[in-house]
Amino acid sequence: MIVCVASSWDYDPTSKHQIMRILSERNDVVWVNYHGSRRPDITRADLRSAWSAVRRISKGVRRVTSSMIQVTPLVIPGAARPLMQKLHRRMLVAQIRRAIRSIDPDRKKPLQVWSFAPDVPYLQGAFNEECFIYYCVDDYTQFEGFDAERIRSAENETIERADVVVTTSDQLLATRSVRRPDTVLVRHGVDFDHFARAWRQTLDLPTDIAEIPRPIFGYFGLIHHWVDQDLLSKVARARPYYSFVIIGDCQVDVSTLRRIPNVMLLGRRDYEHLPAYCAAFDAGLLLFNRTEMTKSVNPIKMYEYLAAGLPVISTSIPEALRYLGPIRFADTPDEFACACDDVLADFSDRRRETISRTVQSETWRSRVDALSEIVMGHVNGSPRTLPRTGVERSSSTGPIALPATAIG
Repeated sequence: MIVCVASSWDYDPTSKHQIMRILSERNDVVWVNYHGSRRPDITRADLRSAWSAVRRISKGVRRVTSSMIQVTPLVIPGAARPLMQKLHRRMLVAQIRRAIRSIDPDRKKPLQVWSFAPDVPYLQGAFNEECFIYYCVDDYTQFEGFDAERIRSAENETIERADVVVTTSDQLLATRSVRRPDTVLVRHGVDFDHFARAWRQTLDLPTDIAEIPRPIFGYFGLIHHWVDQDLLSKVARARPYYSFVIIGDCQVDVSTLRRIPNVMLLGRRDYEHLPAYCAAFDAGLLLFNRTEMTKSVNPIKMYEYLAAGLPVISTSIPEALRYLGPIRFADTPDEFACACDDVLADFSDRRRETISRTVQSETWRSRVDALSEIVMGHVNGSPRTLPRTGVERSSSTGPIALPATAIG
């Protein structure tokens, strides 16, 4: 059995969703919708999020599949005072234990805890688990609305107490391995067959994009403080005859973008329909501000754009530099606008397939194989060290292997 401590299940698929879907093929999974890391503000977005959490809490344990349930525990978000922290922790542990018993009343199954949350070191050992995995996908100290010092302290304790620490970018590996030299790097994967439909098949174009003038430069994902709206605004004004389509929920003020005629904000669209949008794009956009936070980011949308056969134009984030060629880099409006021009001059249907093949082997299933090898190596006391693509230990201990089977 696996207890997965993560953000909401009922949202667009991220690394945690993809990994747990595959692991649930051979394991019971308790997905814990955890929303205790950040203290909410009185904003429209936070109020919507809080109301959504209240509704999920009221529904109790909910079955996702035959082998997965989700539960939204009642917690105290951003608890800072010692008494509140103590109450918060007891509430969380008790509610997770009840969810576990709903699947395994007699507690006979081996159990692992996979935490994608950085600030729950007190869960280590709380369930008599065989392994506690901390899966680090972001530098949460750089997120707006988080108490950086509190998160840093709690994450350091989580790193020290975890049995296995996994990171997803070179920067996260470098910073986390200072405390844990055995930290491993397993980069994000891609649902390759899903996104390759954009060039393999003739897909019906969604009605909201079918009439938008070509060429179309597209972005999908959350629009938050890490998106460089100023860059996009200036590029769109510099190329008024190009269309810039933005798909995703807006968590920040986008009024400036809304006033630009060739920028179309379509809102969130279901994951299953994204390949059809990619089929209409001439290129994918990675519009990250260059900050301490984005030094650590390994954007899943980058792999998805590439699998869809799209050339990509990106600001200079470190993880994207691995794909120089299919990805062009630009950090000023003039550079970005010229990169858009260059992409159009070098585009063809055959090139789409060539671009897509660059990430064909980087599937989520291959990543789960890697994780299985790492975790079960710890459980069995016999870690292996065969090198494979996309999987590394910190430099002091050498590479780690991919396994033949998933976690059992």
